[in-house]
Amino acid sequence: MHIRLVATTVAVAGALTALTAVPAQAAEYSSALKIRGIQYDAPGRDSNSCSTGNTDEEYLTIENYSRSTTVNLKGYVVKDAAGNKFTFTAGHTLQPGDHVKLRGGHGSDSDTKNVVYRDNCNFMWNNDKDTIYVYKPSGSRADVHSYTKSGSDKDGNGYITYHG
Repeated sequence: MHIRLVATTVAVAGALTALTAVPAQAAEYSSALKIRGIQYDAPGRDSNSCSTGNTDEEYLTIENYSRSTTVNLKGYVVKDAAGNKFTFTAGHTLQPGDHVKLRGGHGSDSDTKNVVYRDNCNFMWNNDKDTIYVYKPSGSRADVHSYTKSGSDKDGNGYITYHG
């Protein structure tokens, strides 16, 4: 009987250790809405001129990875490490498997074209390294990813894929 008690205690202790070893960021993945990829370095020479710049070529792709739930983006917040942020103020809906590109610059938001513009001609993402945060309207984290140009962008094209 003593052997069974010791074995049970060791098994329970091992299970608790495994539970506490989960990284703090693991909670982000409970969200259906995740970062699919980021074009952090717009092609060409960076220019944040509203009329002739290329901030619209810098974008974050967010996808609804749910198989059955539609997500309304209204109230979701996207931030970078420096605290620059964008809040989805309109009710853009993502069907299961659908995505949206959050672009810099100005343009016409469109659910059918899967695009939302930040209405800001400044670049949001750093070309060397940054962290991308997506928060739910409740304030809880939906997803987070960090990148470095040298470590995350293997082909050097300024685009990184997450979550396939």
